[in-house]
Amino acid sequence: MAFPLADTEALFDAVTEVVLRPAVLALCDHLGLPTADVRRFPDGSLPVYAVGDGQVLKLFPQVYLNEMPVERDVLAAVDGRLPIPTPGVLASGEFGGWGYVLMRRLHGESLAAVWPRLDREQRCGVATRVGEALAVLHGVPSPELGPDDWQAFITRQKAGCASRQAARGLHADWLNQIPGFLASVDLGAPKPVFLHTEVMGAHLLVTPDLELSGLFDFEPAMRGAAEYEFVATGVFLTRGDRAAHGALLRGYGYREVDRERPRRLLAYALLHVYSNLPWYLREIPPGGAKTLDSLADLWFGTSEE
Repeated sequence: MAFPLADTEALFDAVTEVVLRPAVLALCDHLGLPTADVRRFPDGSLPVYAVGDGQVLKLFPQVYLNEMPVERDVLAAVDGRLPIPTPGVLASGEFGGWGYVLMRRLHGESLAAVWPRLDREQRCGVATRVGEALAVLHGVPSPELGPDDWQAFITRQKAGCASRQAARGLHADWLNQIPGFLASVDLGAPKPVFLHTEVMGAHLLVTPDLELSGLFDFEPAMRGAAEYEFVATGVFLTRGDRAAHGALLRGYGYREVDRERPRRLLAYALLHVYSNLPWYLREIPPGGAKTLDSLADLWFGTSEE
């Protein structure tokens, strides 16, 4: 059974579970997997299914087919090398026009759901362990990942930054500040490292005693500046919690106060492949912050600054 044609984002967005499920079951049968307990996870940009209690099947439509080998190769590279479990690859390939990766299933509760219930000490403890894990990740030899030239990538992102944010509906009060802000931030010429790029609460699992039990969704992985990693952790994990953000950075190995780091992290937030400042502003309301400098401090500052 073939999967539906989805070689554009519009066609993929139109695919319903009713249409998709028969092809999913056919793929499971092809792989020799039981089909009695195949359940789609409710979240995620790509279709992901639990197959029983021990396996996960992630699908890649034609429009995102190039992401399949990235996820497969990255998962192989990090398997058993991080202090957080990652999904080991059991099989991968193409079936019915779509790509797939079959993985070992991780268990635990989403950190995104747990985080609001945690007190300051618990948040700092979890954040420290995330920082420690990222330090290990950044030292792992990576498979072949883009961009080929980090500085050229940053130059391209800067050139199109304001127009991309305008297309996403950013208010002119913020939009007009972008060129001057980016021109004022020195990003240097850091050595590229192995990045996950989307380490956030929704991609982390924890046990009842708050041990990290899973990190997943590696298809956006790339090589780049280490600080690029802390866009996602700042916006979608610590979420403006200065103590937790500081704990994460110390866990990573940053011991000295760097008063320019918040500005660099906001610059990377603007230059991120999936940057969407209006969305970020909804996630962490700016309150009294009216300038990008004050926003940098609000989102990426620490208790020590």
